[in-house]
Formats: sequence, structure tokens, C-alpha cells
Amino acid sequence: MKEYTYLMKLLIFAGLMVGITACSGNDGDSANQQNETGVIPSVEAVQARYGSLPLVERFSGNVRSENQVVLYPEISGVVQEVYVQNGDFVEQGDPIVKLNTGILEKQLQQSEANLKISNAQLKQAQAQFNEIQNEYRRVKQLEEKELTSEAEVDQIEGQLLSAEADVELAEAQRDQSASLVEQRREELSKAVIKAPISGTVGQRNAEVGMQANTNTQLFLIGDLSNLKVEIVLTEEMLNQINVGQTAKVFVNNNEGQQIALNAEISRISPFLNEVTRSTQAEIDVNNESGLLRPGMFVPVDILFGESEQATLIPISALFTNTQTGESGVYLASSLGSEIEPVSDSSANGSNRPAAMSAPTPVEFVPIDVIAQGRMELGVAGIESGQWVVTMGQDLLAEGREQARVRSMSWERIYQLQNLQREDLLEQIMQERDRSANNMNL
Repeated sequence: MKEYTYLMKLLIFAGLMVGITACSGNDGDSANQQNETGVIPSVEAVQARYGSLPLVERFSGNVRSENQVVLYPEISGVVQEVYVQNGDFVEQGDPIVKLNTGILEKQLQQSEANLKISNAQLKQAQAQFNEIQNEYRRVKQLEEKELTSEAEVDQIEGQLLSAEADVELAEAQRDQSASLVEQRREELSKAVIKAPISGTVGQRNAEVGMQANTNTQLFLIGDLSNLKVEIVLTEEMLNQINVGQTAKVFVNNNEGQQIALNAEISRISPFLNEVTRSTQAEIDVNNESGLLRPGMFVPVDILFGESEQATLIPISALFTNTQTGESGVYLASSLGSEIEPVSDSSANGSNRPAAMSAPTPVEFVPIDVIAQGRMELGVAGIESGQWVVTMGQDLLAEGREQARVRSMSWERIYQLQNLQREDLLEQIMQERDRSANNMNL
């Protein structure tokens, strides 16, 4: 509501400027009439209409890649080569960064030499074992013929067990050396850091000559064609917002105009944060236009239903009297349809102020707000087709019973309510300058 309050203040300010310039530009008869009856303010109005109000909740969304990966080295080393730049597209498995391999290559050579030594020691132990095993068989044959002593048999059995242990030790040392060789080879292969997924690289932090370790972020890789927008849902929102509901993601195009990308809620985490009592929803968005970028904060509207049928008015038409605290709208009761409503194109395509009606009776009517959307209110207390003032209510709050009215289209009201604060103020000042120039002609 703070946004709407600020917007309404700016719109009221615009009404003041329009009223001043319009009154200054009247002909002599109108001036005489004003001198007799007082200043007649100029306001803007739109026709109320009947319909259902879309129920919309506005969120701030965080844009992320569908598959977004931070690239870290798995080993420490000095960066020797960088193969890609920010914005390059890479396929899964493409080389990204290479670390210096000099030390790793020497370690691999040493490990391979140790493996050769272990293999030689194993062969030596096996040969010794085979020799003792043959001697053991000969002694056992002599024992069967009672041609040898028991001590000699015990001695050869002990030698055989020792030789067998030597073989097992040599095999273990061989396996250990072989494992170390595989480890060195794997480390050497990790010196070339490859893309784990296909996507676009960015956030480069890799420079030739820098020392990198396992905590050094080198690149960020993500699929920019399919993005997701993350929004935070409170515990209360989960009763209204569900997977599959329509979502509109707003982003500025190359001309600076805000456009809406249509999507829907794809996933909602069922687990709430124990501290904030909130959870996260994800919206998958097709980014073929390329307007979205990971890391952006974007407005997101979630449409979760419609209100009952009611009379609809723009939010800017609602006015609260600061003295009485009563909320309502000002009606231009006798305004006809002979004045064509101002549209966005007619407002921007001409340097002449839009036509104002003759002095028209206006009255304040209290209303009840039944439902509220982002741009409209569903109200009770007025009928469809009645003209409600959307700009200049402060001028009427002083007790004036007449006003000159410029009729506006709903299209134009939406365009004004969608403007950023700075854009709206700039447009108001341009309107004032344009009116002043016309007065001087």
C-alpha cells in the first residue's frame, strides 16, 4: 500500500499541475466565469465498469539458471591456461582451465618408479617362496621314508611360512604403489578443469599465474535458455498459492518498456524455515528472448483466482479525506460520453492538452472495498458506467462542487499506474512544460 499511496500523491500532484495549466489556458468567457464563481479545478476521470477482479499477489523474484554450477578446482595449483571468456557457450566436457602440471608429472614419474620396484620385489619374494616350497616337498618325502629328523622338518616349515609372508608383503607393497600411481594420474587429469554441464560461462575469476585451491571459484556455468525465478512464500500464502497457478514475470525489453513473460508455478518446497516460517517456490521461465539474467531481481505477479462480480475502479480513484478519515470516490455525475477518453497513444502523440469538459457537478460518495488487485479495486456503493475521478481529488476536497473533467481510458490509467516513481514525476513535469509552452504561443 505504500507504493500505491506514493503513486496517488504523484497523481494528485499531476492533477494540480493539469488544473493550473488548464485554468490558465481558458478563453475570456471562462475567465470571467471563474472570477465570478471562483477557480474551477481540472481533474481526470474514468468510467467504472462491472466485472470480476483478478486476485494477484506481487512478489520479488530472484532469477537463477535452471542448472547453475559454480566451478572449483579439485586440486591446488597455479593457473597455466584459461580457455574461455565470460559469455562463451561450452559443451559438457570442454576444457575450461588448466593448472600447471610440472609437479604432478614428477610425482607421477616417481610413483611409477616405485611401482616397478615393488613389482621386482614381488618377483624376488615369489622366487624365494618357490625355492623353499620345493625344498619343503623334498624334506617331506624324506620324512615319509624316515630319512630326516623332526627338527629339519620344523625348520623348513618355518622357512616356508616366512617366504609366504614375504610374498604377501610384496604384493601389498605392489598394490599400494599401483594405487598411488592411479592417484597421481587422476590428480594430473584434474589439472585440466572441464565443464560439468553444457551452458554459458560467466563470473570469471581465473587468471593465468594465480594460485588456485579447492576454495577458489573459477567460473559460474548455467543454462541461460531455461531459467527459474525463486520467490518466498509465507505460511499464510500457502493456503492460496499452489503449483500450476499462472505467474507473470516482468522485465524491461531493449526499448526500456516493461513486458510480462507468462509462466506458472513449477514447484513449492513443502518444508518451512523454522525461523522465518516461509518456504520457496520456483517458476520455470523460457528465456528465448534473452532478457532475463541470472542474479536479477524481478517483479512477479501470481494470479490465484478471481473475486466475485463487482464494480471495478482504478486504485488511484480511491480517496481518503484526511479531515474525516472517510474513504470514497468523487463522481462526475453529469459527464457524458461526447469526450473521447485519452489513450496512451493520444497522450504521447500530441503536444496539445486534451480537451476538458464544461464545468461539471462532482460529488463525494463513500464506498466499500470488496476486493483489491494490483491495479483495480472491486467496490460497492457506485454503479458501472459512472465517471470516477482518478486525479485531482485534493482540489475537490476543499469543498468545490464543480470541475472540468478530462476523460481517460482504462488503458491510460494502467499505463500511469505502471510507471516507476521517477518516470511518473518526469512525465508530469513534461506535461507542465508542454502546457506552459502552448500558453506562450
